[in-house]
Amino acid sequence: MVNEGVNNTRSDIDFTKIDIPQADSHNMQEEATALAPEAPSALPEKSPAVKDEEKKLSKPWIKHFDAYIMKKFLGTFFFAIILLLAVVIIFDINEKLDAMLTAPLKETVFKYFWNFLPYFANQFAPLFVFISVIFFTSKLADHSEIIAMMSSGISFKRLMVPYLLSATIIAAGTLLLALYVIPPANIKRIEYTNQWVKNKRVDFGDNIQLQIKPGVMAYMSRYDNTTKRGFRFTMEQFDGNKLVSRLTAKDVKYDTLGRWELNDYGIRKFNGLKETYTKGMQMDTMLDVEPRDFLISKNDQEMLTSPELRHYINKQKKRGVANLQQFELEYEKRFAMTAAAFILTVIGLSLSSRKVRGGMGLNIGIGLMLSFSYILFMTVTQTFAISGYTSPRLAMWIPNIIYTIIAIILYRHAAK
Repeated sequence: MVNEGVNNTRSDIDFTKIDIPQADSHNMQEEATALAPEAPSALPEKSPAVKDEEKKLSKPWIKHFDAYIMKKFLGTFFFAIILLLAVVIIFDINEKLDAMLTAPLKETVFKYFWNFLPYFANQFAPLFVFISVIFFTSKLADHSEIIAMMSSGISFKRLMVPYLLSATIIAAGTLLLALYVIPPANIKRIEYTNQWVKNKRVDFGDNIQLQIKPGVMAYMSRYDNTTKRGFRFTMEQFDGNKLVSRLTAKDVKYDTLGRWELNDYGIRKFNGLKETYTKGMQMDTMLDVEPRDFLISKNDQEMLTSPELRHYINKQKKRGVANLQQFELEYEKRFAMTAAAFILTVIGLSLSSRKVRGGMGLNIGIGLMLSFSYILFMTVTQTFAISGYTSPRLAMWIPNIIYTIIAIILYRHAAK
């Protein structure tokens, strides 16, 4: 039977009897080794210090929950400040409406409000730090977010870190404003209120007596700051208890360069029993004294930067001026209020980190009570300093010392 369409091929060769050469495995291994690239040498083992440093660099210093809390903190703070300023503007316009209708609109906006709002916000910044911490932390606790953080292994001490970082940012900003930015702005603000609202500037002085430098005393019967002119001027120089010279002038005039012009003057010099007398019609002299040294207005301390304020206090003390409590209080207040931001942050977190049945309303109520008690306490201690019962520094730091003790007690209780 023939199968058509299929070609059958026949071979007479028996392939099973053919010798096929086998490859030498040893030679193949040598060739593979020769062709393969050289293996890299082993890296030296890293020291433990290097490994720890690499671990620190690989982990971000500020974690997601840090950024989350800082965003909540700073956002709540600035939102509360903006709401406060909006309310303050309404009440301030209502109180000074007659003056603002009389004054030019440009001066009201750019000379008064532009400089008033930062001043007011900076005064109450630490307290709004406290209220902000109470508000948003109570909200986190009410939503069980604090519990979730603690359950993930975050300790209360670690939870405090983003709060203190946020308080540091706010404190640094408020300190910079208080020391250098707001005092020059207060000059324009106070000029506006003196011109259009109520003039609290002291432009006249009677029976002025002050020490220009050790051993040199000056006296004026009257000084008019509007004309920069003083009358019946006398300056006496002493060597111990002995009078050395005495200068008198009918009137004196002060210019902006710090010079005093003496008109119709006479100089008497004493040397034992001998006396010499010199007179003239006009003489220019440089005296280390200016009108603000003896014409002290109510808000003068607010118009000086902290270096200027410190220099003014030291200079006045050397002259024997006693009425410096307001200036010293202002100087100490700028630093004490900055430190209060950290103290009140710790108190706020310690009070509001736990979920309570009353909700965050109870925490906010406690926060407001502590805020007003802090203001009241600081006002009382300032009165003690003005009356002379305590030093200005102690008066401004007593509230911080007491509230620091409260913060430590509450922190230890909350950490448990």
